[in-house]
Amino acid sequence: MKNTLSAAVILIGNELLSGSIEDKNLAHIAKTLEIRGIRVRETRIIPDIESDIVDAVNTLRAKHDYVFTTGGIGPTHDDITSDSIAAAFGVPNIIVQDVFDAIGAYLDSKGIEFTRAAQRMAHAPQGAEMISTDNAIVPGYRIENVFVMAGVPRIMRIMLDAMISRLETGLSIQNTYVHANVGEGEIAAALESIQNQHPDVDIGSYPQDQDSTISDYRVIFVVKGTELSELELTCQQILKACHDGGYDAIKI
Repeated sequence: MKNTLSAAVILIGNELLSGSIEDKNLAHIAKTLEIRGIRVRETRIIPDIESDIVDAVNTLRAKHDYVFTTGGIGPTHDDITSDSIAAAFGVPNIIVQDVFDAIGAYLDSKGIEFTRAAQRMAHAPQGAEMISTDNAIVPGYRIENVFVMAGVPRIMRIMLDAMISRLETGLSIQNTYVHANVGEGEIAAALESIQNQHPDVDIGSYPQDQDSTISDYRVIFVVKGTELSELELTCQQILKACHDGGYDAIKI
C-alpha cells in the first residue's frame, strides 16, 4: 500500500506458545499503528530463548520501518528480552541509573526489598532511549527502529501511548465494509478481478459463523486504503458483483 510505513510485532513468551496465556496485545498495537499510517505486516510469537529473539529482531528490523516487542522485561529468570536485544545490536545490557533509582525509591516507599531480581528491570541495551511515563515505574525503550514493551496488556498500552510521538506517520488508513449473503467461492473470481484493479487497496474476506454477533450476513469484506474515493469505488464494484449474481449485499 502506498504512502504507508510497515511494522512487525514480536510477541515473546513461553506462556504464549503453550496457550496458558492468551495474547491481548497484537490487535491493540495493530489498530493503534494503523490510524497513523503504519501497517503491521508481520508478527512472530517466539519463546524466551536468546538466539530466537536475536534472530527475529535482526531479521525484522531489516525488513520493516519499525519493530515492536512485548514481554520479557520483568524481574524473573525468564525475562531475557533486554539481554537478547542487546545481543542483537552487539552492545552490553547495562544498568540505567535513573531507572534504577526510580524503581528503588518506589519499592522502598512500599517497604519492599530492592532485590537483585528486581534490579533486572533497570537494565537496557547501551544506547537505548528510555521512554518513561507518569503511569509506569519501569519504562519501555527504543533502540534504533526497535521498540521494547512489557507483556502485561495494561502496561504495554501505557508504554505504546508514550512511544507514539517517536514514530513517523504515513497517510491514515481507512476501513470500509461490505456485508453480503454470498459464499466466498461464489464471489472469488470477481473479487480477484476487483483486487487486481486496485493494487493500493487491501480487500479481506471474512466468513461469519451462524451465531455471529457482528453481522447477520454470511461474509464481511473489509476494504482498506488511504484514498477514500478509491475505497468507495472498490466497495461499489464489490456490491455490483454481489447484486449481479443475485446476492444481497450492503455497504456499512
